[in-house]
Amino acid sequence: MPHIVYKRAETDAELQQILNLQRANIKPSLSNEALKTEGFVSITHPFDVLKRMNDACPHVIAIDKEKVVGYALCMLNAFRNDVPSLIPMFEYMDGIITSKNLSELHYLIMGQICIDKGYRRQGIFKKLYYYFRDELKSGFDAVVTEVNSKNTRSSEAHRAVGFNILDLHTEAGEDWELMIWKWYNK
Repeated sequence: MPHIVYKRAETDAELQQILNLQRANIKPSLSNEALKTEGFVSITHPFDVLKRMNDACPHVIAIDKEKVVGYALCMLNAFRNDVPSLIPMFEYMDGIITSKNLSELHYLIMGQICIDKGYRRQGIFKKLYYYFRDELKSGFDAVVTEVNSKNTRSSEAHRAVGFNILDLHTEAGEDWELMIWKWYNK
């Protein structure tokens, strides 16, 4: 059984390992069976954007020895225009947050979460999120994310951690679940 350490990303080597995990789990590179059973990520980040995000609010990673086996990206609103494919998500999310009277929440975006295939079904996803919350709850009230509705594995895992669906919508031909995990009762 591996000994997993949870921490904030500190080095370029750790960030590069995050990008390697992204590329291994990006939707177009996976079989239809893997998409259904293993889940997937929808985007990859350029290194410079990932690094600037990390400099502003370090990402949370799970490490086995020196290998990054899972990550949860911290994405502040300040980076909303740095990943063009996410701009529609931010714009849609702004409207929903306002309409649900959640504007007073100080929240951050779960930029993406992923666990290495060889380390899945060991509780790392949940522990990674709990570490994420414990590290960030002093500065934030909640985390918001968007999950592709076809990614049932991810949707179920997010709900098991404590996320609730704020809204369901279609964007660019894909169905999405906008989800929130409140850490305080505001």
